[in-house]
Amino acid sequence: MLHIARSKITRMGRARIVRALTAAGAAALLAACSAGSEPKAPPASASAAPGVSGPAPIPAGPSPESARTAQRARYGIPDFAPAPPAQPITLPAGDSVEFLRRIPTTQKVAFLTIDDGYLKKPEAQELIAAAGVPVTLFLTTDAIKDDPDFFQPMVAAGAVIEAHSVSHPGMRGRSHEFQRRQICESADQLARWFGKRPTLFRPPYGEKDATTLRAAKECGMAATFFWTETVHKGKVRYQEGSTVQPGDILLMHFREAFRADFVGALKAIHRAGLTPALLEDYIPVPPAPAQGSPAARSSD
Repeated sequence: MLHIARSKITRMGRARIVRALTAAGAAALLAACSAGSEPKAPPASASAAPGVSGPAPIPAGPSPESARTAQRARYGIPDFAPAPPAQPITLPAGDSVEFLRRIPTTQKVAFLTIDDGYLKKPEAQELIAAAGVPVTLFLTTDAIKDDPDFFQPMVAAGAVIEAHSVSHPGMRGRSHEFQRRQICESADQLARWFGKRPTLFRPPYGEKDATTLRAAKECGMAATFFWTETVHKGKVRYQEGSTVQPGDILLMHFREAFRADFVGALKAIHRAGLTPALLEDYIPVPPAPAQGSPAARSSD
């Protein structure tokens, strides 16, 4: 057997010998090399097939996009066309911000938002990366302070982080100072963790009053948000009608049923013939808070 291996080495290059020999022959070859009888490489003309210079290239692995496609198929995530160029809305001037339950647009887009951040399942990172669609995360700082880095892969995948208060209290009826602290301090802390200060705010439970809207303005927010659909345990609950409409804002949370909720929300958007778009693209960026304003002071 060793004689056969050596005679083949004389005629074939090392790349071809691995394919040509049986398992037993390969073992014999290895023993021969260990004993110091490594064969000499044959001339290039003998070791390569006609028209081929050197061994065959190693096949490349799957591209990032093909890997995402496989992940989407695994999770049942629908494919979407790219969102159209955004047409930002106009917001009124004044000492208060708007409270929006949907974006007034006729473009065939909807907006997926995810709140809180108490439950941190690694599957959430995988799903957001695999989907490749824009999402807005309204995060509560007390909910994520134990592990803010958990959300960094989502930011890397295109998610944008906005403010959802410090401790998730009901805001309606609370003092101006209390509400300002909840909004400004949460935005400041999120800026320290993620490098970008939020400009959008969702009040906990969707509760607000005139004080909330004034405090949000003082804290540098451009708008505050409610929602048009909620998603819980994979079921989409519509406040109006039975389908997602252009400009609708869907609400879900970081909960145990994250996978079912995320996929269910995207399927509802897809069935409606819409594409997920980024909420921030439709909201004009507010001017930086003036020096001496409550928002500027809170960032000191």
